[in-house]
Amino acid sequence: MASDERLLSMLRRMIEIRGFEDEVQRLFTKNLVRGSTHLCNGQEACAVGACFALREGDSMLCTYRGHGAVLAMGAPLDGTFAEILGRESGLCRGKGGSMHLTDVGVGAYGSFAIVGAHLPIATGLAFAAKHTGSGAVSLCFFGDGSTNIGAFHEALNLAGIWKLPVLFFCENNLYGEYSPIATTTPVERLASRADSYGMPGVRVDGNDVVAVHTAVSEAAARARAGEGPTLIEAMTYRHRGHSRTDPGKYRPAGELAEWLAKDPITRLEALLAENGVAPEAIAQARADADKAVEAALERALAAPEPGLALIEEDVYA
Repeated sequence: MASDERLLSMLRRMIEIRGFEDEVQRLFTKNLVRGSTHLCNGQEACAVGACFALREGDSMLCTYRGHGAVLAMGAPLDGTFAEILGRESGLCRGKGGSMHLTDVGVGAYGSFAIVGAHLPIATGLAFAAKHTGSGAVSLCFFGDGSTNIGAFHEALNLAGIWKLPVLFFCENNLYGEYSPIATTTPVERLASRADSYGMPGVRVDGNDVVAVHTAVSEAAARARAGEGPTLIEAMTYRHRGHSRTDPGKYRPAGELAEWLAKDPITRLEALLAENGVAPEAIAQARADADKAVEAALERALAAPEPGLALIEEDVYA
C-alpha cells in the first residue's frame, strides 16, 4: 500500500478535482462556459488512483468526462479552468474547451469527445513506446458504453497480438449516457472481455483509490516487463447526471444515496484516520485543496479571451 504521505497527496488531488467540478457546474449555470460539460464527481478515485501509478514519460488519454484525469496527471488548475472558460491562458489557448483538454507536458494526450475514438490512439502510443524501447506505458480511460463499439475491439485485439504496453481502464459507472448497462450489454462483467484478446481482465472497486492504484501499478509493471496489455474494469458511479442540466431521473430510487455512502473521498479520509493520521493533517489537506481551487479560478477568470490573431494558429489544413 502507498505510504500515508502518498495517500494524503491523493486525498488532496481528489478534493481538488471535486472542488474543480463543483465550480465548473456553477460557472455553467452562470453562462460562462460555452458548450457542454460532463462532470466526474464520484469518480475521483479512478483518475487519481490510476494516474498516480504512472511515471514521467507515460501517456494518458481520456473521455469527455476527463477533467479529473487531466488534473490527476498534474495539469495546472488555472490553465484547466481557463480552457473550459475559453480563455487564452487555457491548456489549448481556450480553443478546445471542456471536452478537449490536453497537456502533453504532463503526459495528458487529450480528452476525446467521440466515444471510444481514443482507444486506437492509446494503442498507437503504446506501439511507439515499444518500438523505441522507452519503457513507457499508455493509460486509456473509457466508459462502459465504449466496450460495445468497434474501436474497443480493434484496439484490444491489436494490443493483444503485439503485446503492447497499454492499460485499458474502463470506468464502469453503470450507465452509457442515460441507458443502464444491462439494456445495452449482454455480459455483466466487462473485464471478462479481456479473455478474447489474450490479456488479463481485472475488476476493482473504483471508489477505493488504494485498490485502483494497486491494480494499475501491477498492470503497468507487467506492461513494462513486456507482458502486454491489461483490461481493468473499475466499478464506480457519477454523482451527477450525464451532462450539464441532466437531473438523472432515470436512476432508480435510492441508487444515488447508496453510492453517495461509498464516496471515494470520504472513504480515503476514513482509511487515513484508521492508519493513525492526525485529523489536523486530513483537515489541512482539504483546506489546501479548497484554497488552490479558489485561487486558480480567480486567475482563470482574470485571463483574456483569445484574440482573432490566434484563429489560424495550430491549424494545419
